[in-house]
Amino acid sequence: MSLKNHIRWQIEQNHWITLSYVQDLTDADFLIRPVPGMNHIAWQMGHLIASSQEMLGWLGQPAPALPAGFAESYTKEMASSDDPAKFATKDVYLDLAAKIKSASLAALDAIPESKLDDPGPEQMREYAPTVAAVLTMLGAHWVLHAGQFVAVRRKLGKAPLF
Repeated sequence: MSLKNHIRWQIEQNHWITLSYVQDLTDADFLIRPVPGMNHIAWQMGHLIASSQEMLGWLGQPAPALPAGFAESYTKEMASSDDPAKFATKDVYLDLAAKIKSASLAALDAIPESKLDDPGPEQMREYAPTVAAVLTMLGAHWVLHAGQFVAVRRKLGKAPLF
């Protein structure tokens, strides 16, 4: 398997895992904190979408436009908010997640294989030192948060998925 095909598989698989965990949840479920201080799914989904858009921009790749004020609702300062009016709905998250995934895969296609070992954007270089590492983060970041979604599912009495 080529590096690009591996990255493609990883982006697709990690989005699938993440979205599988939320398919049967409601908007209200997205705001549940399984333990005090843990981020709810609404904030995490918005954070994933906004940060993916930002990473695509740092790579010089097009990304879908986000609703006005969207990114500002998913800063670290907003993570402690439980006000439903401050967050999007599940349908909005799912729509934007699909668009971000498509843009991530398009970026992978657009970046020549010869550029994958180039240095990553300065903002990410400490943990994503190359362009390939940044592209990998467009999938890995999602599954890192998906592990936290399991705690919400368990609190709700949902059966394990995997």
